[in-house]
Order: sequence, then structure tokens, then C-alpha cells
Amino acid sequence: MLLLSGCGFFEATPQVRGNRVDADVLKELTPGTSTRADATALLGSPTAKATFDDNQWIYIGSMTRPVIGQTQKVLSQDVVLLTFNDQGVLRDVKQLNKNDALPVTMVARATPSPGSEASILQQLLGNVGRFTPGGLGAGSVGTGSNSNSGSVPEGGAPSGGTRTGSY
Repeated sequence: MLLLSGCGFFEATPQVRGNRVDADVLKELTPGTSTRADATALLGSPTAKATFDDNQWIYIGSMTRPVIGQTQKVLSQDVVLLTFNDQGVLRDVKQLNKNDALPVTMVARATPSPGSEASILQQLLGNVGRFTPGGLGAGSVGTGSNSNSGSVPEGGAPSGGTRTGSY
């Protein structure tokens, strides 16, 4: 029994992530009198601002602990929403936690990628025999012959001579 009690010693320490807002500090902000400058002085810069409303500041913080496979177990999660009026005076303070979170369903489909569905072995061995040591083997570009020594004017047709190769 004594051996098992020592296992807690090896447990990873919790990690603070984001901007955790202390409840006592948050009490110092008073709706109707506190300003954006007061909020910044007490809480620091917000984690984010609302996408379409610059008057809503969001402070997001969480406490996590590493578990197997380097994933993080969320121990606590807190969000503080500060809403200001157009003059920069605090209008509302709202606190949310992990219990207020909404579940998000992950979609289990994959995005198709263009191209063939070749296996790894086909990809590795697919080019074997296509190239020769000088890079000028069969099927290389520019192996045809042309009696006008390759000069093609801007119009796209050869300038004199007969075309015997392919472009």
C-alpha cells in the first residue's frame, strides 16, 4: 500500500493555458464606471476580440494536465466576456466555464486529393526504368528532329523547311 501512495509523485503537474482571470481581480471591474483602460490594466490584453464587434473582449483560460500520448486532459476551462459600449465603458461582465460548453461533432470524412490512388510501393517503384543515365532516354522531351533547327516564330508554325518530328 505504501508503494502505491508514491505514484502520485510521478503525476504531471497541471499547466495553465491562456489568460486565467482571478475572481478577486474581476470584482474590481464595475459595469457603468470601468473603462477599457481599466480592464487592460487589471486583466491584461484580451485573448481575443469578437469577430464583428470590437466592443466585446474575450479572456480564455484553462488548466490542463498531460496524459498518455501527449494529449491534454482539461481540468478546468473559464471564459470571461467583457462587453463595452461605444464610448469604451464596461456594460456587462459574463463568466462561462466548462459546463457551459457546447458539444461539437467531428465529421469523419476525408478530403479527396486529385491524382491516382497509388500505393506507397507503386509510388516508390513507379519511375524505375523511365530514365536513362543522361536523362535523354526514350520518351524524353525534345528527342524528335526538326529540319528548321527548332526555330518557331510567334505564330506557332515553323519558319520554312519541312516538319519531320513532333512538338
